[in-house]
Amino acid sequence: MARSAPRKNEKKSRGKDAVATLRAICLALPEAVEKTSHGEPTWFAGKGKVFAMLDDHHHGAPHLSVWLPAGLGAQETLIASDPGRYFRPPYVGASGWVGVVLDARPDWAVVGWLVEQAFRLVAHKRLVALLPARDEAE
Repeated sequence: MARSAPRKNEKKSRGKDAVATLRAICLALPEAVEKTSHGEPTWFAGKGKVFAMLDDHHHGAPHLSVWLPAGLGAQETLIASDPGRYFRPPYVGASGWVGVVLDARPDWAVVGWLVEQAFRLVAHKRLVALLPARDEAE
């Protein structure tokens, strides 16, 4: 029997679950701070820079997503690997940020890894030193 499309309430519940999971991932990082910016939850590395921004269908976006700063070449590589999962977000995409779709059953281990990489990219070295050492092969 074919599964019917998710109901509106089911989608809304999945969205709330996704935001809660993303929030837990972000706030698990050293001195991460959540503030509302442009009407959406945004996470900062201590008193420093933004490392994650939620996009909950802002300005008519077709999906719930998180926008993350990414290292040189990462945006293009991720988008090429899975254009249904990754995209170049408006406004910050030109600066190398990558959007990660969250309302289509994301791999939360991958999302967590990408969030940590974004944190490492913008956080003060004192905060980065509080993270577990990363394998150089990554």
